[in-house]
Amino acid sequence: MSNEKILLLDGNSLAYRAFFALPLLSNEHGIHTNAVYGFTLMLQKIMDEENPTHMLVAFDAGKTTFRHSTFGEYKGGRQKTPPELSEQFPYVRKLIDAYGIKRYELEMYEADDIIGTLSKQADAKGQQVVIVSGDKDLTQLATDRTTVYITRKGITDIENIHLHI
Repeated sequence: MSNEKILLLDGNSLAYRAFFALPLLSNEHGIHTNAVYGFTLMLQKIMDEENPTHMLVAFDAGKTTFRHSTFGEYKGGRQKTPPELSEQFPYVRKLIDAYGIKRYELEMYEADDIIGTLSKQADAKGQQVVIVSGDKDLTQLATDRTTVYITRKGITDIENIHLHI
């Protein structure tokens, strides 16, 4: 059993949660900041509580994934990302860089694909894994070494999914 703790964050999911949990805020230049502010609060809280040895924030690389080639209507009913949120993603990435946290995105894949792959690899090595996302599909990754936190409402209400085997 390893003493390493891997923290894997779903960057898109947390930015969405922060955006919709807080009222629209903007700086003196008119740039919206509520997602960046809320993301910062969530990130700092998670880091303080989990004290990981390694971290990665995964992002969706684009609108099209490998799933679209087999199912053309994949996420077809999903609403378009508000422009007030889209303009904040570069700043969220800059924030992650300023913290010195690794971030990753891969063409044709979603953040949850990256998180799922890395969590399974770390779990197989006996490392402790903590996943934070709003995507309930990731709960299938929970094991005795992998804990999944699902954001629920606001920026502090998080559900803990952990299997005790």
